[in-house]
Amino acid sequence: MNNPDVVIVLAAGEGTRMKSAISKVLHPIAGRTILGHVMEAVRPLSAKEVRVVIGAHKDSVQAHLADISPSALTVYQAERNGTGHAVQLALAGATTTGTVLVLAGDTPLLTSTTLQEFIAVHHANESSASVLTADLPDPFGYGRIVRDEEGYISAIVEERDADDEVKAISEVNTGVYLFDNGALREAAAKLSHNNSQGELYLTDVIALIKGAGKVALAIRSNDYTETLGINDRSQLAECTAIMRDRINDQVMKSGVTIIDPTTTWIDADVQIANDVVIYPGSVLAGKTTVESGAVIGPRTSLTNVTVGARAHIVESTCTDSVIGAEANVGPYSYLRPGTTLAARAKAGAYVEIKNSTIGEGSKVPHLSYVGDATIGRGTNIGAATIFVNYDGVEKHQTIVGDEVRIGSDTMLVAPVAIGDGAYTAAGSIITEDVPAGSIGVARAKQRNVLGWVLRKRAGSSSAEAAKRAGATERE
Repeated sequence: MNNPDVVIVLAAGEGTRMKSAISKVLHPIAGRTILGHVMEAVRPLSAKEVRVVIGAHKDSVQAHLADISPSALTVYQAERNGTGHAVQLALAGATTTGTVLVLAGDTPLLTSTTLQEFIAVHHANESSASVLTADLPDPFGYGRIVRDEEGYISAIVEERDADDEVKAISEVNTGVYLFDNGALREAAAKLSHNNSQGELYLTDVIALIKGAGKVALAIRSNDYTETLGINDRSQLAECTAIMRDRINDQVMKSGVTIIDPTTTWIDADVQIANDVVIYPGSVLAGKTTVESGAVIGPRTSLTNVTVGARAHIVESTCTDSVIGAEANVGPYSYLRPGTTLAARAKAGAYVEIKNSTIGEGSKVPHLSYVGDATIGRGTNIGAATIFVNYDGVEKHQTIVGDEVRIGSDTMLVAPVAIGDGAYTAAGSIITEDVPAGSIGVARAKQRNVLGWVLRKRAGSSSAEAAKRAGATERE
């Protein structure tokens, strides 16, 4: 394969129609930015140089590129004077010769496969300039491809410069080009501002190269959806839905059952093994990985979560956590960052856990909060137990051993340790360590004040019920 020597990504636009405080190319789709998807499509091409032309929101875009593609070079277009001007700036610093691939930074659906096919056709025809085109159902806003009588490209006419006859053309410029380096440099030097915007159009390069007697091709894409660009929030939503469907299709073909693909959202970097079942309304985001046999959902959100084999997670939100094999989570659980559930552990209904490890086979069945704790194997945390980890200034640790039984409505006031095999009595406020094999009891002796309701709540329905039961006012 003839890989391009230089890739130029155009990402300098203002993106005004997004009406956003952040750069258009930094808006997220399926766990990556718009620009991130473009850079990922370019990566397998192994170009000698990748140059990204930046302009609006320069600092944030440059910082993002340093994170996702540190080998890419940035070229600053201080004055946005058109795509032709942007390419002139990028070429000025490029030292390599050969083939130049130019593409827009706002086409996140473009794939490496399509780019590789485009490159192959370009080289097979010994073309000096090629443009990737697509037939769109609604071509409004795109530059139209004008072909001559023999079917070869003669010009690219921007929407604002097109007459009604040209606007009727459905074949459009996708903003993806391949050029012979020398031909591009020669034509780019001849660009003029003679258009409605007074800018240097890269599209005019095609006509200049063809006018010089060199081969220029318009090569149709097999899938127009890959070429869709993003200019506003509506197009962002459209591309996001297409990306969702593409990812879900790939996941299902790998052996995963998705009950309702239209309500299931999976990020591009999520890894899912076969025989996983995902129920409706679920979101798998970030670097989440799911092992075989796990069941996710319905209505479950996982972000940067490792899910073990045959684990079950239902109606829950989990972030930056590890869920072991055959563990159970939910319904309505909230696993916050730093949570680890070992194999066969359980976080049940209305349980919140953060920065804690729950040992193998241990259970936090319902209505409890566990924070900054380590819980051993085979332990049961009774309903409505609170790990009191914060004293208003600092967080403190609670250590609970193996085979411990924490009674319902226990308050474990950290720092505190509960030894192996120990118990706590229901309703206790534990402020001191409980030795192994002991029971911690920390509650006042009950005192019943007889006749209180009749004296203090006279005339109430409770008082009437008490009278019917034989209660009197005396203590």
